[in-house]
Amino acid sequence: MIVTHVLGVDSSTQSTKALLVDASDGTVVEQRSAPHPAGTEVDPRAWLAAFDEAAGPLLGRAAAISVGGQQHGMVALDAAGEPVRDALLWNDTRSAQEARDLIEELGGPQACADVIGSVMVASFTASKLRWVRDHEQDNAARVTEVLLPHDYVSRHVAAPGTTAFTDRGDASGTGYFATAKGEWRPDLAAAAIGHEIDLPRLVEPGTAGAEMAGGAPIAGGTGDNAAAALGMGLEPGDVLISIGTSGVASTISAVPVADGSGAITGFADAAFGYLPMATTINAAQILDLQAKWLGVDHDELARLALQAPAGSRGVTFLPYYGGERTPNRPDATGTWVGLTPRTTREDLARAAFEALLCSLADAVDLVVGATGQEPRRILMVGGATKSAAVRALAPAILGRPVVLPPSGEYVALGAARQAAWALTGSLPQWQLPDTETLEADPTPGVREAYAALRDA
Repeated sequence: MIVTHVLGVDSSTQSTKALLVDASDGTVVEQRSAPHPAGTEVDPRAWLAAFDEAAGPLLGRAAAISVGGQQHGMVALDAAGEPVRDALLWNDTRSAQEARDLIEELGGPQACADVIGSVMVASFTASKLRWVRDHEQDNAARVTEVLLPHDYVSRHVAAPGTTAFTDRGDASGTGYFATAKGEWRPDLAAAAIGHEIDLPRLVEPGTAGAEMAGGAPIAGGTGDNAAAALGMGLEPGDVLISIGTSGVASTISAVPVADGSGAITGFADAAFGYLPMATTINAAQILDLQAKWLGVDHDELARLALQAPAGSRGVTFLPYYGGERTPNRPDATGTWVGLTPRTTREDLARAAFEALLCSLADAVDLVVGATGQEPRRILMVGGATKSAAVRALAPAILGRPVVLPPSGEYVALGAARQAAWALTGSLPQWQLPDTETLEADPTPGVREAYAALRDA
Protein backbone atom coordinates (compact mmCIF):
# COMPACT_ATOMS: atom_id res chain seq x y z
CA MET A 1 0.00 0.00 0.00
CA ILE A 2 1.41 3.39 -1.02
CA VAL A 3 1.02 6.05 1.69
CA THR A 4 0.76 9.68 0.57
CA HIS A 5 2.16 12.25 2.95
CA VAL A 6 1.36 15.96 3.22
CA LEU A 7 3.26 18.59 5.19
CA GLY A 8 1.56 21.08 7.51
CA VAL A 9 3.59 23.96 8.93
CA ASP A 10 2.77 26.34 11.78
CA SER A 11 4.92 29.48 11.63
CA SER A 12 3.84 30.80 15.01
CA THR A 13 5.06 33.65 17.19
CA GLN A 14 7.45 31.42 19.12
CA SER A 15 8.55 28.76 16.63
CA THR A 16 8.05 26.85 13.40
CA LYS A 17 6.40 23.46 13.85
CA ALA A 18 6.20 21.02 10.94
CA LEU A 19 4.07 17.87 10.80
CA LEU A 20 4.40 15.18 8.14
CA VAL A 21 0.94 13.61 8.00
CA ASP A 22 -0.67 10.60 6.36
CA ALA A 23 -3.08 12.24 3.91
CA SER A 24 -5.63 9.43 4.20
CA ASP A 25 -6.39 9.68 7.92
CA GLY A 26 -4.41 12.56 9.46
CA THR A 27 -1.96 10.39 11.40
CA VAL A 28 1.19 12.34 12.29
CA VAL A 29 4.22 10.49 10.89
CA GLU A 30 7.00 12.86 11.93
CA GLN A 31 7.26 16.18 13.74
CA ARG A 32 10.03 18.77 13.84
CA SER A 33 10.39 22.32 15.20
CA ALA A 34 12.75 25.30 15.31
CA PRO A 35 12.56 28.42 17.51
CA HIS A 36 11.88 32.00 16.45
CA PRO A 37 13.47 35.11 17.93
CA ALA A 38 11.59 36.72 20.81
CA GLY A 39 10.06 40.17 20.58
CA THR A 40 7.17 42.03 19.00
CA GLU A 41 9.22 43.02 15.94
CA VAL A 42 11.34 40.43 14.17
CA ASP A 43 13.41 40.18 11.00
CA PRO A 44 11.06 37.95 8.95
CA ARG A 45 14.04 36.21 7.34
CA ALA A 46 14.47 34.44 10.68
CA TRP A 47 11.19 32.64 9.96
CA LEU A 48 12.59 31.37 6.67
CA ALA A 49 15.66 30.00 8.43
CA ALA A 50 13.41 28.30 11.01
CA PHE A 51 11.28 26.86 8.21
CA ASP A 52 14.36 25.43 6.51
CA GLU A 53 15.48 23.84 9.77
CA ALA A 54 12.13 22.39 10.81
CA ALA A 55 10.36 21.64 7.52
CA GLY A 56 13.27 21.38 5.10
CA PRO A 57 14.17 17.74 5.88
CA LEU A 58 10.51 16.72 5.36
CA LEU A 59 9.82 18.49 2.07
CA GLY A 60 11.08 15.66 -0.13
CA ARG A 61 8.54 13.25 1.38
CA ALA A 62 5.51 15.54 0.99
CA ALA A 63 3.12 15.38 -1.96
CA ALA A 64 1.68 18.78 -0.93
CA ILE A 65 2.34 21.48 1.67
CA SER A 66 0.53 24.30 3.41
CA VAL A 67 1.64 26.96 5.89
CA GLY A 68 -0.44 28.31 8.74
CA GLY A 69 0.92 31.26 10.66
CA GLN A 70 0.52 33.99 13.21
CA GLN A 71 -2.16 36.44 12.12
CA HIS A 72 -1.96 40.17 11.41
CA GLY A 73 1.83 40.61 11.29
CA MET A 74 3.14 43.23 8.83
CA VAL A 75 5.86 42.08 6.43
CA ALA A 76 6.71 45.18 4.40
CA LEU A 77 8.88 44.59 1.33
CA ASP A 78 10.68 46.88 -1.10
CA ALA A 79 10.79 46.64 -4.90
CA ALA A 80 13.46 43.92 -4.69
CA GLY A 81 11.33 41.80 -2.34
CA GLU A 82 13.54 42.53 0.68
CA PRO A 83 12.18 43.59 4.08
CA VAL A 84 12.05 47.35 4.50
CA ARG A 85 12.15 46.94 8.28
CA ASP A 86 11.56 44.23 10.86
CA ALA A 87 8.08 42.73 10.76
CA LEU A 88 5.67 44.13 13.35
CA LEU A 89 3.86 41.23 14.99
CA TRP A 90 0.26 40.92 16.17
CA ASN A 91 1.26 41.59 19.77
CA ASP A 92 3.03 44.90 19.01
CA THR A 93 0.59 47.51 20.33
CA ARG A 94 2.42 50.71 19.37
CA SER A 95 -0.24 51.34 16.70
CA ALA A 96 -3.21 51.60 19.11
CA GLN A 97 -3.82 55.27 18.28
CA GLU A 98 -3.47 54.57 14.57
CA ALA A 99 -6.18 51.90 14.90
CA ARG A 100 -8.48 54.47 16.49
CA ASP A 101 -7.70 56.93 13.70
CA LEU A 102 -8.55 54.37 11.02
CA ILE A 103 -11.84 53.52 12.74
CA GLU A 104 -12.84 57.18 12.64
CA GLU A 105 -11.82 57.49 8.99
CA LEU A 106 -14.17 54.59 8.18
CA GLY A 107 -17.04 56.35 9.97
CA GLY A 108 -16.90 54.86 13.46
CA PRO A 109 -16.87 51.37 15.01
CA GLN A 110 -19.99 49.92 13.40
CA ALA A 111 -19.11 51.31 9.98
CA CYS A 112 -15.63 49.83 10.37
CA ALA A 113 -17.09 46.41 11.27
CA ASP A 114 -19.51 46.61 8.36
CA VAL A 115 -16.60 47.12 5.94
CA ILE A 116 -13.88 44.78 7.24
CA GLY A 117 -15.85 42.48 9.55
CA SER A 118 -14.25 43.71 12.78
CA VAL A 119 -13.52 46.87 14.69
CA MET A 120 -9.87 47.73 14.05
CA VAL A 121 -7.39 47.12 16.87
CA ALA A 122 -3.63 47.53 17.14
CA SER A 123 -3.11 43.89 16.15
CA PHE A 124 -4.41 44.49 12.62
CA THR A 125 -1.95 45.00 9.78
CA ALA A 126 -3.53 48.25 8.58
CA SER A 127 -2.84 49.98 11.90
CA LYS A 128 0.82 48.98 11.67
CA LEU A 129 1.08 50.35 8.13
CA ARG A 130 -0.35 53.65 9.36
CA TRP A 131 2.18 53.71 12.20
CA VAL A 132 5.02 53.29 9.69
CA ARG A 133 3.53 56.06 7.54
CA ASP A 134 3.40 58.43 10.50
CA HIS A 135 6.67 57.52 12.24
CA GLU A 136 9.04 56.14 9.57
CA GLN A 137 8.38 58.15 6.44
CA ASP A 138 11.48 56.96 4.57
CA ASN A 139 10.56 53.32 5.22
CA ALA A 140 6.95 53.95 4.24
CA ALA A 141 8.01 55.39 0.89
CA ARG A 142 10.04 52.24 0.09
CA VAL A 143 7.19 49.79 0.73
CA THR A 144 5.89 48.28 -2.50
CA GLU A 145 4.35 45.01 -1.22
CA VAL A 146 2.88 43.91 2.09
CA LEU A 147 2.52 40.25 3.09
CA LEU A 148 1.28 38.41 6.14
CA PRO A 149 3.77 36.12 7.90
CA HIS A 150 2.35 32.93 6.38
CA ASP A 151 2.37 34.49 2.88
CA TYR A 152 6.06 35.30 3.26
CA VAL A 153 6.91 31.74 4.28
CA SER A 154 4.69 30.17 1.59
CA ARG A 155 6.45 32.10 -1.16
CA HIS A 156 9.80 31.02 0.24
CA VAL A 157 9.07 27.37 -0.58
CA ALA A 158 7.46 28.09 -3.97
CA ALA A 159 9.17 27.81 -7.34
CA PRO A 160 11.26 30.87 -8.31
CA GLY A 161 9.25 33.74 -9.75
CA THR A 162 6.03 32.86 -7.89
CA THR A 163 3.91 35.84 -6.91
CA ALA A 164 2.75 36.01 -3.30
CA PHE A 165 -0.59 34.45 -2.38
CA THR A 166 -2.85 34.15 0.65
CA ASP A 167 -6.31 33.00 1.72
CA ARG A 168 -9.48 34.68 2.94
CA GLY A 169 -8.99 33.50 6.54
CA ASP A 170 -5.74 35.35 7.14
CA ALA A 171 -6.69 38.26 4.86
CA SER A 172 -9.71 38.97 7.06
CA GLY A 173 -7.42 40.12 9.88
CA THR A 174 -5.57 42.78 7.90
CA GLY A 175 -8.02 45.69 8.06
CA TYR A 176 -8.08 46.09 4.27
CA PHE A 177 -10.16 43.05 3.32
CA ALA A 178 -13.95 43.16 2.88
CA THR A 179 -14.67 39.96 4.81
CA ALA A 180 -18.35 39.59 3.92
CA LYS A 181 -17.60 40.11 0.22
CA GLY A 182 -14.38 38.08 0.18
CA GLU A 183 -12.28 40.68 -1.61
CA TRP A 184 -9.36 43.01 -1.03
CA ARG A 185 -9.90 46.69 -0.38
CA PRO A 186 -6.65 48.02 -1.89
CA ASP A 187 -7.91 51.56 -1.31
CA LEU A 188 -7.85 50.93 2.45
CA ALA A 189 -4.32 49.53 2.28
CA ALA A 190 -3.21 52.57 0.30
CA ALA A 191 -4.90 54.90 2.80
CA ALA A 192 -3.06 53.18 5.64
CA ILE A 193 0.47 53.42 4.17
CA GLY A 194 -0.03 56.55 2.10
CA HIS A 195 0.34 55.11 -1.41
CA GLU A 196 -0.68 52.11 -3.49
CA ILE A 197 0.95 48.77 -2.65
CA ASP A 198 0.86 45.24 -4.03
CA LEU A 199 -1.20 42.67 -2.12
CA PRO A 200 -1.04 38.86 -2.40
CA ARG A 201 -3.26 36.92 -4.76
CA LEU A 202 -6.31 35.43 -3.05
CA VAL A 203 -6.47 31.64 -3.32
CA GLU A 204 -9.85 29.90 -3.22
CA PRO A 205 -10.33 27.33 -0.43
CA GLY A 206 -9.23 23.85 -1.43
CA THR A 207 -6.98 24.98 -4.25
CA ALA A 208 -3.23 25.41 -4.69
CA GLY A 209 -1.67 28.84 -4.66
CA ALA A 210 1.58 27.70 -6.26
CA GLU A 211 3.90 24.76 -6.70
CA MET A 212 7.23 23.85 -5.23
CA ALA A 213 10.16 23.56 -7.60
CA GLY A 214 9.45 19.83 -7.96
CA GLY A 215 5.79 20.40 -8.84
CA ALA A 216 4.12 19.56 -5.50
CA PRO A 217 1.18 21.89 -4.80
CA ILE A 218 1.29 24.54 -2.10
CA ALA A 219 -2.13 25.33 -0.62
CA GLY A 220 -3.14 28.90 0.12
CA GLY A 221 -2.25 28.61 3.80
CA THR A 222 -4.15 30.56 6.45
CA GLY A 223 -3.98 32.24 9.84
CA ASP A 224 -3.41 30.28 13.02
CA ASN A 225 -6.97 30.40 14.36
CA ALA A 226 -8.49 29.31 11.05
CA ALA A 227 -5.90 26.55 10.72
CA ALA A 228 -6.62 25.27 14.23
CA ALA A 229 -10.35 25.18 13.46
CA LEU A 230 -9.59 23.16 10.33
CA GLY A 231 -7.26 20.86 12.24
CA MET A 232 -9.95 20.07 14.79
CA GLY A 233 -12.62 19.61 12.16
CA LEU A 234 -14.90 22.29 13.62
CA GLU A 235 -18.33 22.53 12.03
CA PRO A 236 -21.13 25.11 12.35
CA GLY A 237 -22.39 25.05 15.92
CA ASP A 238 -19.10 23.90 17.42
CA VAL A 239 -17.56 26.31 19.91
CA LEU A 240 -13.84 26.15 20.66
CA ILE A 241 -12.36 27.52 23.87
CA SER A 242 -8.60 28.02 23.91
CA ILE A 243 -6.87 28.79 27.22
CA GLY A 244 -3.39 30.16 26.65
CA THR A 245 -1.76 33.50 27.33
CA SER A 246 -5.06 34.90 26.09
CA GLY A 247 -8.44 33.21 26.16
CA VAL A 248 -10.36 32.69 22.93
CA ALA A 249 -13.87 31.48 22.19
CA SER A 250 -14.58 30.93 18.51
CA THR A 251 -17.17 29.20 16.37
CA ILE A 252 -17.82 28.33 12.75
CA SER A 253 -20.64 30.35 11.21
CA ALA A 254 -22.26 30.16 7.80
CA VAL A 255 -22.90 33.91 7.82
CA PRO A 256 -20.56 36.85 8.47
CA VAL A 257 -20.64 38.77 11.74
CA ALA A 258 -20.06 42.53 12.00
CA ASP A 259 -20.06 43.54 15.68
CA GLY A 260 -19.65 47.28 16.18
CA SER A 261 -19.03 46.84 19.90
CA GLY A 262 -15.68 45.24 19.09
CA ALA A 263 -16.35 42.27 21.37
CA ILE A 264 -16.48 39.90 18.39
CA THR A 265 -13.90 39.86 15.61
CA GLY A 266 -15.62 38.72 12.44
CA PHE A 267 -12.92 36.74 10.66
CA ALA A 268 -13.37 34.36 7.74
CA ASP A 269 -12.39 30.72 8.14
CA ALA A 270 -10.14 28.63 5.88
CA ALA A 271 -13.07 27.10 4.01
CA PHE A 272 -16.23 28.91 2.88
CA GLY A 273 -17.57 30.08 6.22
CA TYR A 274 -16.70 32.52 8.96
CA LEU A 275 -14.86 32.36 12.28
CA PRO A 276 -16.26 34.90 14.76
CA MET A 277 -14.30 34.97 17.98
CA ALA A 278 -14.12 36.74 21.32
CA THR A 279 -10.74 37.16 22.99
CA THR A 280 -9.81 37.86 26.61
CA ILE A 281 -6.46 39.34 27.58
CA ASN A 282 -6.34 37.48 30.89
CA ALA A 283 -6.37 33.69 30.84
CA ALA A 284 -3.64 31.29 32.00
CA GLN A 285 -1.84 34.07 33.87
CA ILE A 286 -4.79 34.20 36.29
CA LEU A 287 -3.74 30.77 37.52
CA ASP A 288 -0.03 31.61 37.32
CA LEU A 289 -0.50 34.59 39.66
CA GLN A 290 -2.69 32.69 42.08
CA ALA A 291 -0.17 29.87 42.34
CA LYS A 292 2.59 32.41 42.93
CA TRP A 293 0.67 34.26 45.63
CA LEU A 294 -0.27 31.06 47.44
CA GLY A 295 3.26 29.69 47.09
CA VAL A 296 2.22 26.47 45.35
CA ASP A 297 2.66 24.79 41.98
CA HIS A 298 -0.23 24.33 39.57
CA ASP A 299 -1.02 20.78 40.70
CA GLU A 300 -1.33 21.93 44.31
CA LEU A 301 -3.40 24.95 43.24
CA ALA A 302 -5.87 22.59 41.58
CA ARG A 303 -5.92 20.30 44.63
CA LEU A 304 -6.69 23.23 46.93
CA ALA A 305 -9.42 24.51 44.62
CA LEU A 306 -11.21 21.19 44.50
CA GLN A 307 -11.40 21.13 48.30
CA ALA A 308 -13.48 24.32 48.39
CA PRO A 309 -17.23 24.43 47.67
CA ALA A 310 -18.76 25.91 44.52
CA GLY A 311 -18.83 29.67 44.90
CA SER A 312 -15.70 29.72 47.07
CA ARG A 313 -17.73 30.63 50.17
CA GLY A 314 -18.73 33.95 48.66
CA VAL A 315 -15.32 34.96 47.29
CA THR A 316 -15.64 36.36 43.76
CA PHE A 317 -13.29 38.40 41.63
CA LEU A 318 -12.89 39.97 38.21
CA PRO A 319 -9.58 38.74 36.75
CA TYR A 320 -8.82 41.86 34.69
CA TYR A 321 -5.24 42.17 35.91
CA GLY A 322 -3.88 43.60 32.65
CA GLY A 323 -7.02 45.48 31.68
CA GLU A 324 -9.43 43.52 29.52
CA ARG A 325 -10.59 43.32 25.93
CA THR A 326 -13.77 41.28 26.47
CA PRO A 327 -15.42 43.23 28.02
CA ASN A 328 -13.54 46.27 26.69
CA ARG A 329 -12.01 47.65 29.90
CA PRO A 330 -8.41 48.55 29.05
CA ASP A 331 -7.80 50.37 32.34
CA ALA A 332 -9.37 47.75 34.63
CA THR A 333 -7.55 45.92 37.38
CA GLY A 334 -8.24 42.72 39.30
CA THR A 335 -11.11 43.18 41.76
CA TRP A 336 -11.78 40.83 44.67
CA VAL A 337 -14.93 40.86 46.83
CA GLY A 338 -16.35 38.67 49.58
CA LEU A 339 -13.15 38.23 51.58
CA THR A 340 -13.82 37.55 55.29
CA PRO A 341 -11.88 36.13 58.25
CA ARG A 342 -13.38 32.74 57.28
CA THR A 343 -11.84 32.81 53.79
CA THR A 344 -9.38 29.96 53.29
CA ARG A 345 -6.53 29.22 50.92
CA GLU A 346 -8.82 26.69 49.29
CA ASP A 347 -11.43 29.41 48.65
CA LEU A 348 -8.83 31.69 47.09
CA ALA A 349 -7.60 28.90 44.84
CA ARG A 350 -11.09 27.94 43.67
CA ALA A 351 -12.07 31.58 43.09
CA ALA A 352 -9.23 31.89 40.57
CA PHE A 353 -10.48 28.94 38.52
CA GLU A 354 -14.07 30.13 38.74
CA ALA A 355 -13.14 33.63 37.58
CA LEU A 356 -11.13 32.30 34.64
CA LEU A 357 -13.94 30.01 33.52
CA CYS A 358 -16.68 32.63 34.05
CA SER A 359 -14.70 35.03 31.88
CA LEU A 360 -14.44 32.40 29.15
CA ALA A 361 -18.13 31.51 29.54
CA ASP A 362 -18.94 35.17 28.85
CA ALA A 363 -16.85 34.93 25.66
CA VAL A 364 -18.76 31.80 24.64
CA ASP A 365 -22.07 33.58 25.19
CA LEU A 366 -20.91 36.44 22.95
CA VAL A 367 -20.00 34.27 19.96
CA VAL A 368 -23.12 32.15 20.39
CA GLY A 369 -25.28 35.27 20.56
CA ALA A 370 -23.59 36.79 17.52
CA THR A 371 -24.36 33.77 15.35
CA GLY A 372 -27.70 32.72 16.83
CA GLN A 373 -26.55 29.10 16.82
CA GLU A 374 -27.17 26.89 19.82
CA PRO A 375 -23.84 25.18 20.58
CA ARG A 376 -23.59 21.66 19.18
CA ARG A 377 -20.36 20.89 21.01
CA ILE A 378 -18.00 22.87 23.22
CA LEU A 379 -14.36 21.89 22.81
CA MET A 380 -11.53 23.10 25.02
CA VAL A 381 -7.79 23.20 24.29
CA GLY A 382 -4.68 24.88 25.67
CA GLY A 383 -2.05 24.23 28.29
CA ALA A 384 -4.38 25.03 31.20
CA THR A 385 -6.62 22.09 30.29
CA LYS A 386 -4.05 19.84 31.94
CA SER A 387 -5.26 21.18 35.29
CA ALA A 388 -7.55 18.83 37.21
CA ALA A 389 -9.52 21.84 38.48
CA VAL A 390 -10.07 23.28 35.00
CA ARG A 391 -11.33 19.89 33.84
CA ALA A 392 -13.64 19.49 36.83
CA LEU A 393 -15.07 23.00 36.89
CA ALA A 394 -15.38 23.86 33.20
CA PRO A 395 -18.53 21.79 32.52
CA ALA A 396 -20.05 22.95 35.83
CA ILE A 397 -19.62 26.66 35.04
CA LEU A 398 -20.42 26.37 31.33
CA GLY A 399 -23.48 24.28 32.22
CA ARG A 400 -22.91 21.68 29.52
CA PRO A 401 -20.48 18.87 28.64
CA VAL A 402 -17.05 19.88 27.37
CA VAL A 403 -15.08 17.86 24.82
CA LEU A 404 -11.35 17.69 25.49
CA PRO A 405 -9.34 16.79 22.36
CA PRO A 406 -5.94 15.18 22.80
CA SER A 407 -3.00 17.57 22.98
CA GLY A 408 -1.52 18.30 19.60
CA GLU A 409 -0.25 20.89 17.13
CA TYR A 410 -3.62 21.76 15.63
CA VAL A 411 -2.46 24.75 13.58
CA ALA A 412 0.07 22.57 11.75
CA LEU A 413 -2.46 19.73 11.52
CA GLY A 414 -5.00 22.12 9.99
CA ALA A 415 -2.41 23.26 7.47
CA ALA A 416 -1.76 19.60 6.60
CA ARG A 417 -5.49 19.05 6.08
CA GLN A 418 -5.53 22.09 3.81
CA ALA A 419 -2.59 20.64 1.84
CA ALA A 420 -4.45 17.35 1.41
CA TRP A 421 -7.49 19.29 0.21
CA ALA A 422 -5.43 21.07 -2.44
CA LEU A 423 -3.84 17.77 -3.46
CA THR A 424 -7.02 15.72 -3.88
CA GLY A 425 -9.69 18.34 -4.53
CA SER A 426 -11.83 17.26 -1.56
CA LEU A 427 -11.55 18.15 2.11
CA PRO A 428 -10.45 14.99 3.97
CA GLN A 429 -12.58 13.86 6.89
CA TRP A 430 -10.03 13.19 9.59
CA GLN A 431 -11.29 12.15 13.02
CA LEU A 432 -9.92 13.40 16.33
CA PRO A 433 -8.72 10.33 18.23
CA ASP A 434 -9.20 9.77 21.94
CA THR A 435 -11.38 12.75 22.80
CA GLU A 436 -12.59 12.95 26.41
CA THR A 437 -15.99 14.32 27.40
CA LEU A 438 -16.07 16.20 30.71
CA GLU A 439 -19.35 16.40 32.61
CA ALA A 440 -20.44 17.89 35.95
CA ASP A 441 -23.53 19.19 37.69
CA PRO A 442 -24.11 22.85 36.69
CA THR A 443 -23.30 25.58 39.23
CA PRO A 444 -25.28 28.57 37.87
CA GLY A 445 -24.88 30.51 41.10
CA VAL A 446 -21.17 30.96 40.39
CA ARG A 447 -21.85 32.75 37.11
CA GLU A 448 -24.62 34.82 38.68
CA ALA A 449 -22.27 36.12 41.36
CA TYR A 450 -19.58 36.83 38.76
CA ALA A 451 -22.05 38.67 36.52
CA ALA A 452 -23.30 40.79 39.41
CA LEU A 453 -19.76 41.94 40.16
CA ARG A 454 -18.93 42.42 36.45
CA ASP A 455 -21.95 44.64 35.93
CA ALA A 456 -21.74 46.57 39.19
